[in-house]
Amino acid sequence: MENIKDKEMEKAIIVATDLGARPYSMHTSLEELEDLTVAAGAEVRGVVSQNLEKFNPKYLIGAGKVKEIKDMLVNLDIDLVIFNDELSGIQVRNLEKTFNDGRDFFDKKVKVLDRTNLILDIFAQRASTYEGKLQVELAQLEYQLPRLLGIDGWSRTGGGIGTRGPGEQIIETDRRRLLREIDSIKAKLKKLEKTREVMRSNRNKSKISTVSLVGYTNAGKSTILNRLKESDSKDVFTKDMLFATLDPNSRRAKLPNGMDFIISDTVGFVSKLPTKLIEAFKSTLEEIKYSDLILHVIDASSEDIEIQYKITTDILQELGIKDKKIITVFNKMDRVQSRQFPVNPRYDQNRIYISAKKDENLDELLYAIEESLSDKFYDVELLIGYDRSDVLSEILDNHKYKDLEYVEEGTKLRVVLRDDEYERYKEYVINHV
Repeated sequence: MENIKDKEMEKAIIVATDLGARPYSMHTSLEELEDLTVAAGAEVRGVVSQNLEKFNPKYLIGAGKVKEIKDMLVNLDIDLVIFNDELSGIQVRNLEKTFNDGRDFFDKKVKVLDRTNLILDIFAQRASTYEGKLQVELAQLEYQLPRLLGIDGWSRTGGGIGTRGPGEQIIETDRRRLLREIDSIKAKLKKLEKTREVMRSNRNKSKISTVSLVGYTNAGKSTILNRLKESDSKDVFTKDMLFATLDPNSRRAKLPNGMDFIISDTVGFVSKLPTKLIEAFKSTLEEIKYSDLILHVIDASSEDIEIQYKITTDILQELGIKDKKIITVFNKMDRVQSRQFPVNPRYDQNRIYISAKKDENLDELLYAIEESLSDKFYDVELLIGYDRSDVLSEILDNHKYKDLEYVEEGTKLRVVLRDDEYERYKEYVINHV
């Protein structure tokens, strides 16, 4: 993988249309495209927008706008032109041919990317696990497959944004080679899926509750995970940029009642997330289905809360996730100017307001999680005879307890038990609290 720090930062012009931005605003789309460009390791030097009644089949945008962009290329020393709308292979070829027409043979060539290609490139940079790399590679190959006829060969050289991942491995290959590679990757992912099923089965046997963090990219999911996890486990990488973390992470955490649970991070969502990418990551995202609770994290300081909320809920529906307990977590409240925070009544009623970065209201979040998982636990009073000191020692070593009292019949105490533990100790239960 190419390290963007090892070379001069590429310079880009970003292009958006009102038609492609709908139902979102042009401003929102351009702002997010700029953030994606920066996340990919490029610098935005110019911004171009156009209102369209319909897309131009040759260039997507009008010929006049194409000329305007071409005039900007030399003055701004541009390497990339990035479109917010998805381009066909023919459109990429036409745009690159026009932008590079008249350039000297030794001049650098301007590359044309669309939003999908840009996101795939970011994922190619960030994937660190074997499975994550395979998933990104599959999405890239399936994106490239219908564009074989349009893109002028896989002859782009020099690396950089839009050329990372498998693109460099399939130069001068044909459709059959691509299809064979896609089938091979799918077979490898299938094997990994079976491994995950075994791990999930083992986790279910342990009866430990699982909580999944979902939401828009850069909403603060990884920061929340770091704040809630047990202090002796490794922190998850965080950075204030889109898709700072890609591969799923899980950590053990503890509820106020002393019970352990597993909290898992998931890849962040974004508007117009490539369908092929969702499909490639579906096996990983489907882990959300098997969690006991979902924390839907929203950046409370964003101007586009409604958009981000809808995108996340739409993707969850696309994954077939419904009838699942959800807590809507409004994060980054430290950035919200007014404490009278307006909330759309259609949001889940089970909601909480926090600042993970400032450690505000995290205790309340843990209590909310505990309440949502209460059907998984038994809050009971036990009476353990003095002849069963082994049982008492086992419980004291592994549980948070209270109201411990030595009485004539034995030791009384109050503990919270999981289902399997309740079955093991139910002969000592004298009261349900």
